[in-house]
Amino acid sequence: MKKTAFTSFHEALGAKMVEFAGYSMPVQFEGLVKEHLTVRQGVGVFDVSHMGEVWVKGPKALDFIQWVTSNDASGLYDGKVQYSCFPNGKGGIVDDLLVYRLEPENYLLVINAANIDKDWNWLIKQNEKFGLKVGEELINASDEFAQLAVQGPLALQAMQKLTDEPVEDMEYYTVKQLTFAGVKNIIFSTTGYTGSGGCEIYMPNDVAPKIWKAVFEAGESFGIKPIGLGARDTLRLEMGFCLYGNDIDDTTSSIEAGLGWITKFNDHKNFIDKGYLLDQKNNGVSKRLRGFEMIDRGIPRQHYEITDANGNRIGEVTSGTMAPSLNKAIGMGYVTNEFSKLDTEIFINIRGKSLKAKIVKIPFYKE
Repeated sequence: MKKTAFTSFHEALGAKMVEFAGYSMPVQFEGLVKEHLTVRQGVGVFDVSHMGEVWVKGPKALDFIQWVTSNDASGLYDGKVQYSCFPNGKGGIVDDLLVYRLEPENYLLVINAANIDKDWNWLIKQNEKFGLKVGEELINASDEFAQLAVQGPLALQAMQKLTDEPVEDMEYYTVKQLTFAGVKNIIFSTTGYTGSGGCEIYMPNDVAPKIWKAVFEAGESFGIKPIGLGARDTLRLEMGFCLYGNDIDDTTSSIEAGLGWITKFNDHKNFIDKGYLLDQKNNGVSKRLRGFEMIDRGIPRQHYEITDANGNRIGEVTSGTMAPSLNKAIGMGYVTNEFSKLDTEIFINIRGKSLKAKIVKIPFYKE
């Protein structure tokens, strides 16, 4: 099992460690609810070093990214970040990702930890028609980076203490390379998976311990706390953010998943599955990913059956939890099209009981 550059800190703090995507990762420190609310109200730090990083460089970089991703990367400018996905050529999704444009011919793709090998192999295969030089223009740098997600409404204020470059006023989904905690060329982006603001900081492994200590020292007066992956999941679910392997996978399309906003059918952009996805957009789909909240008491979990009032199966839960910010049970799942409208009554089969719920708009949590 792999360790991150921060594992020794987690263990010293008494974190509950679990295996995740081949890494030993902290699932919680003080408790999920307390950690969740720390991020919503203040500032918390996640170790997300297990995420993957791929550089795409050179004169063909944009053409390559345009082909393999669903969003339109031609609209990016230096310092802009974009959410996107890799269509799989069969109507599904290889992975979702972030695309960072640092310079005109220098892009960073940030991919999911569990999919690093799969994504890399997919990119190598797609590169056959582009000929980017592997190791020079197409580089899997996943093992070289450590990453901290410093999240919450006080995060940028706390992190400003560690850099002379203004970061508190950075727009959402932008990125800078800056000197941070005395270390040059740190990648600092106003991205995250919590919906409460903050940043994600990418650094070489060898400087990671130094930066960890600096981040916690800078955040001490703001009540900064380490946060585990358990709260990361409840925070993202309250925002209705998709989790690969739960809400999207190789069998679901971006249109079915409500990700039409990252699927751009511009004339100048050709991409994998464009025709198939355009047909879905124009002619509709048979199932849709929707958010729901429980009316009866019960907590929905992945793979629980969704039925109509007569017990007929209409879908399946993909994610579910008791939402700490809302004090109610929420979930997401795919339902047949006729049950996808807001306020539609549905039922979740929880431990043999058919419990009432209703379709609601996401995000569930609104500041």
